[in-house]
Amino acid sequence: MNTIIEVNNVSKAFGKGSNLNQVLDDCCMYVGEGEFVSLMGASGSGKSTLLYLIGGLDRQFEGSIKVAGEDITSLKEAALSELRLKDIGFVFQFYNLVMNLNVEDNILLPCAINGKKRSDLKADLDEILELTGLTDKRRAMPHTLSGGQQQRVAIARAVMNSPKIILSDEPTGNLDGKATVEIMELFKKLNQEKGITILQVTHSPECASYGTRTIRLENGKTVG
Repeated sequence: MNTIIEVNNVSKAFGKGSNLNQVLDDCCMYVGEGEFVSLMGASGSGKSTLLYLIGGLDRQFEGSIKVAGEDITSLKEAALSELRLKDIGFVFQFYNLVMNLNVEDNILLPCAINGKKRSDLKADLDEILELTGLTDKRRAMPHTLSGGQQQRVAIARAVMNSPKIILSDEPTGNLDGKATVEIMELFKKLNQEKGITILQVTHSPECASYGTRTIRLENGKTVG
């Protein structure tokens, strides 16, 4: 199995002096291509911080991180942005939908940023709408959707560019039990049928159980 995410001796601290908070301390972690990995740990253990570093959303750290074969530590901002657009899909606890755009326009947003023509994307869009159970909601506005449906739109948007990796931060944190199961089943389907590598941060053992492997973050280091 090829490694698609490599975290090597990464340290990250917030604050200074007596207020210094060492969140990550010489942390190492590896995710293989096609895995569905759940990252768990106590509140404040640095799970989300590590995920943001892997996604290149925070670049202030010591050590090195490789994503999809690229050492993002040394990438210039333009190249990092291109990597994120091409290879990484993000799914957060808050859906971050554009409220004045309908479902399909929200899903197509990354493709528009990437310069792709809408007319060339119809088949892919139709497939993703069907996969996420949103075909009959394609013209709906976000405010008319349930939380679970809005999160499915966010997931559809994340996979529209056919990324190699999905990075997900507490994706079911705002959802009820039924919607949580639906979202986790969708992630499992994307992993198994599309071969997308998934790294999710979660506090829920039930959600973690959908993955192929669990890594725990303790005292700034990964275990497992």
